[in-house]
Amino acid sequence: MNRNLSKIAVPIGVVGILMLLIVPTPAPILDLLIIVNIVLALVILLTTMFVKKPLDFSVFPSLLLVATLFRLGLNVASTRLVLGDGYAGQVIAAFGEVAVGGSIVIGAVVFLILIVIQFVVVTKGAERVAEVGARFTLDAMPGKQMAIDADLNAGLITDAQARTRRAEVSAEADFYGAMDGASKFVKGDAIAGIIIIIINIIGGITIGMVQRGMELGDAVNTYTLLTIGDGLVTQIPALLMAVSTGMIVTRSNAEEDMGTTASKQLGQSRTALIIAGGAAIVMGFIPGMPIVPFVVVGTGLIVMAQRLKIAETKAEAAVEAAQRLENAPQPETTDDIIEGMRVHALEILLAPDLVDIVSDASDDLLARVKALRRKIALDLGFVVPPVRTRDNLELPSATYSLRIAGVEVGRGIAPAGKVLALGDFLDGLPGEATVEPVFGLSGKWIPSEMRHSAEMTGAIVIDRVSVVVTHLSAVITDNAARLLSREDVRVLTDSVKAVNPAAVDELTPNPLSLAEVQRVLQGLLTEKVPINDLPRIYEALSLRARVSTDPEGLIEAARQSLGPALSAPYLDEGTLRVIMIDPLLEQSLIEGLRPSEIGSQILMDADRLEAVMNSVKEAVAGIESRGFSAVLVCAPALRPAMHRLVSAQVNGLPVLSYNEATVATIQIETVGVVRREDAISAER
Repeated sequence: MNRNLSKIAVPIGVVGILMLLIVPTPAPILDLLIIVNIVLALVILLTTMFVKKPLDFSVFPSLLLVATLFRLGLNVASTRLVLGDGYAGQVIAAFGEVAVGGSIVIGAVVFLILIVIQFVVVTKGAERVAEVGARFTLDAMPGKQMAIDADLNAGLITDAQARTRRAEVSAEADFYGAMDGASKFVKGDAIAGIIIIIINIIGGITIGMVQRGMELGDAVNTYTLLTIGDGLVTQIPALLMAVSTGMIVTRSNAEEDMGTTASKQLGQSRTALIIAGGAAIVMGFIPGMPIVPFVVVGTGLIVMAQRLKIAETKAEAAVEAAQRLENAPQPETTDDIIEGMRVHALEILLAPDLVDIVSDASDDLLARVKALRRKIALDLGFVVPPVRTRDNLELPSATYSLRIAGVEVGRGIAPAGKVLALGDFLDGLPGEATVEPVFGLSGKWIPSEMRHSAEMTGAIVIDRVSVVVTHLSAVITDNAARLLSREDVRVLTDSVKAVNPAAVDELTPNPLSLAEVQRVLQGLLTEKVPINDLPRIYEALSLRARVSTDPEGLIEAARQSLGPALSAPYLDEGTLRVIMIDPLLEQSLIEGLRPSEIGSQILMDADRLEAVMNSVKEAVAGIESRGFSAVLVCAPALRPAMHRLVSAQVNGLPVLSYNEATVATIQIETVGVVRREDAISAER
């Protein structure tokens, strides 16, 4: 019932306003409507003071239009009664008699003062602020949208949060645009009030003298007082609405209402209150000045300043006590010793002068690391352990160190106040030459102020936090197998069991234990194969485990189950560029396969193996010189051993089996062949 009433209240109100313009309104009803108008304006004014941000009162522009029409409707209704009956209700009569003392001159002066305050001061200023606010908000809108997209791409916010923030930006632009237009209503209302008053005075005097036969003095006195009373009862709410408009457009987003914010900020300087209080007391001793009010006000300000001092002293004492409690030496327990002994899976150690990047509001390292963990989890299929970040006094200045299980696996520099520029034309820029730690690119650490100059030369400019995070990402990807713990495998298995219980029940604990499953998943991650599709992997492992639990065979079975996902990262517009192995050489390599503890190995004369590897390197170099990349393909039985051989000498060359490369939707382009030693000699 209340919901339905709220839905139709405004439409009914607008229809009622139209009725005011057409249908004569009895004086008692007009009194009620005038009181409603005054109270409504007061409620709106108080609401603008208590909202924390302008968008919390987003209906204000529409409400302002309705309230303005309401006042104009009351003006028409009261004018009809004033000119027709010479009486417009008790409220207007009271304002004409009591508020201005029955004096035409006082009433006219008070009315004109209200008009000047509303039109010249409040309305004009609010209109200008609304115009500037709308312009600045619209200009800043693209930048805010780009910032939201950047946070979304970095993983700092979710899709739902991004949609909410986009809606807030759009709503803010709509609100200030609407306020820019709504402020014109207030200006027009002030002008209309002046015109209506003039018309009512002239019309009332004319009606009084011509139709009612009143003397000029009586007509002027009667109708002018009624008109001024009518003007006051409408201009006072109009002034309140104008002040409300100024309040709402000058408010900034805050966590508290206006009263609380104002009291805190006005009382933040005890010295200012003491000086103001002393000045007030001194002014009271000026000859002719009333000393008592000045002394009372000045004393009040000084008392407030003293109370602030007491409050500040208590707050400082509380902070000091908390710091003493925090810094107080605590008895060392066994748990503390064990915690100190614990080796963390991932660590970022920072030199003391790099600690600022942890709390930098514009680009917080911890937030970026959090987003990186989420991205790697989506890419590789397992949750990276939490990254412990701490300072280390032993590191050289501007240096950071990346550790896995307490062992350093990467180190770099990130000087304060500088950015890393990567490009070929950096000789003209000041800075320290360096080598980018991930891709080995030549670069230079240049002052942050030179960012634009570096970009003008075509260089890629990277901030300090991005350098550290990119390095950390490469380290995690290269060492993913080491980071996958037994507990991680248990958690992943439980998550699979929740959606596909059959795949888990047929695999573990029999025929494979969690340790054996972990070894398989680590083998996949070693070759940078994502383990996102765990149900499919587990189904393949359960079938293979019935035949053999050999780790190499299990890994190959898991790879086969992933199918196109293995070759997809290396496609270029649907084409897979491959390096083949000469069939006779391939057969010779297969014949040289021997089992070992770490998997199958190729037993062959060292000179022949070296010749084969040289042929692989030449093929890879030829492809890279053309600006392409390729994969090495071979027989499924040879693939594991070939991968071990190649990965040790040609870092980054993927090795696929024929089954993994030959997918129906892929076009194969042979771009190189690994040949036998005698074939190589013959070609030469």
